Amino acid sequence: MRIAIPAMGTDVAMHFGHCENFIFFDVENGTIVKEESVPNPGHRPGFLPNFLADNGAEVVIAGGMGGGAVDIFNERNVEVVLGARGDARAAVDAWLRGDLKSTGSICHEHEHAHDCGDHQ
Repeated sequence: MRIAIPAMGTDVAMHFGHCENFIFFDVENGTIVKEESVPNPGHRPGFLPNFLADNGAEVVIAGGMGGGAVDIFNERNVEVVLGARGDARAAVDAWLRGDLKSTGSICHEHEHAHDCGDHQ
């Protein structure tokens, strides 16, 4: 399984499309076996969800995300977990243990951080 996290360095980014990088975690038998960080290739409508799905992501863990991105992930059968914070690897570990549940917080206005679940 491959899990992708939009990040600011090694921390979960609070807004999906405006992250610095994406960290891909390859998981086998409930354990992270590989971690790879790639720069954000650019925020434009519809591109990033397809980019992550095309790179094998089956789960995306993020702080917040717009509804259009969530819709594309749903169409691509990629699970979306929203509301994560802090260290990206710790978020993956928490999800693998079943301790991280999605808040379902959808960002509606990208210009207004407070409308996206108090993202920074």
